[in-house]
Amino acid sequence: MTAQSLPPASELTLEQKASLTSGADFWTTKAVDSAGVPSIMMTDGPHGLRKQTEATDHLGLGASVPATCFPPAVGLGSSFDPELVERVGAAIGLEAAIEDVAVVLGPGINIKRMPLCGRNFEYYSEDPLVSGVLGAAAVRGIQSRGVGASLKHFAANNQETDRLRVSADVDPRPLREIYLRGFQRVVQQARPWTVMCAYNRINGVYASQDPWLLTRVLREEWGFEGLVVSDWGAVEDRVVGLPAGLDLEMPASGGRTDAQLVAAVRGGTLAEAALDTAAQRVIDLVAKAGRRPAATGPLDIDAHHALAREAAGRSIVLLKNDDDLLPLRPDARLAVIGAFAAAPRYQGAGSSLINPTRLDNALAEIRELATGEVAFAPGFILTGDADPEADAAALRAEAGAPPATPPHPGGVEGGGGGGAE
Repeated sequence: MTAQSLPPASELTLEQKASLTSGADFWTTKAVDSAGVPSIMMTDGPHGLRKQTEATDHLGLGASVPATCFPPAVGLGSSFDPELVERVGAAIGLEAAIEDVAVVLGPGINIKRMPLCGRNFEYYSEDPLVSGVLGAAAVRGIQSRGVGASLKHFAANNQETDRLRVSADVDPRPLREIYLRGFQRVVQQARPWTVMCAYNRINGVYASQDPWLLTRVLREEWGFEGLVVSDWGAVEDRVVGLPAGLDLEMPASGGRTDAQLVAAVRGGTLAEAALDTAAQRVIDLVAKAGRRPAATGPLDIDAHHALAREAAGRSIVLLKNDDDLLPLRPDARLAVIGAFAAAPRYQGAGSSLINPTRLDNALAEIRELATGEVAFAPGFILTGDADPEADAAALRAEAGAPPATPPHPGGVEGGGGGGAE
């Protein structure tokens, strides 16, 4: 994309302005070709770029271009190192620029409150200071490459149960001091190009249509000047959400909600000035992306992989080292047990499912460093089989583990209750 002079929203037709405020497809904004407004691409990538090449989805099912797989925020948060996080952000921003991605959808800085929250892996901490400092570092790094960041999920998105519509009911003081504090720090110190609103309600009001959250707090109190984008599918009512401060609905609605905005303006229930404001913010975002200097590859895969390894190593926390067991002697006889040592699980699912340019595994790394014998046993199975219990028993025996404890007679497998089969 190249820099160009874009028209102000006031010069566009009502239909053109409405069209700019929702996506063209899953990842791109709409263009207005007749007015010279191009589309831009947003894509997942809090911890590595996930630019999909074919089928588009947020579940990680479609293929994506190869990208460096960096440690997720749950790991980087344990480094307590803003400089390291900023370097990782800059690397992700460069990969996004090479792929002509305008906005990286991250970082996520919600508070780790509920252990079962499905997004805990992409949030930094249970502490708003740590989340804010590291989140600001990530935004600075990404945006240093001329690529926008999208601070998410605003706000109080801390649990998985009924995540799309649950109301997070929080008193004003903890809401300010815990759940909003990190967002305030990032907005005021790093000035992200976009903020992504959450699915949930806050004290009964959907985040996507909450004027207190999106206008009074975010813009009037904190001075945010960028664009507010919805989480993918988080819009409940665009006619209510747009004047509340929601500028861009993602992904595409097939024009259905654009038509609702046009009808509301013509019917007198939505001020055209509110639509002008949202459309202008989209145009401003497109203009920012157009000012980025051209970034060409090829990507220095080795350098970025080395940074990912450094970040992973500096994110490890050793809680206890009884009898100075670590570091192990290179000539020690070692037994490595666990299938993930050879076939690692990494990142999270969905928006963090990266197609890595390189993928190391613990077993190979241990054998590279060790001079003594390194025995390996999977210990458990990764996929189903004709006789999984027998296979699991054999793997446990191979690993030297005791037999599995039989289920208690009153448990689920013991048939103590009268549940459905």
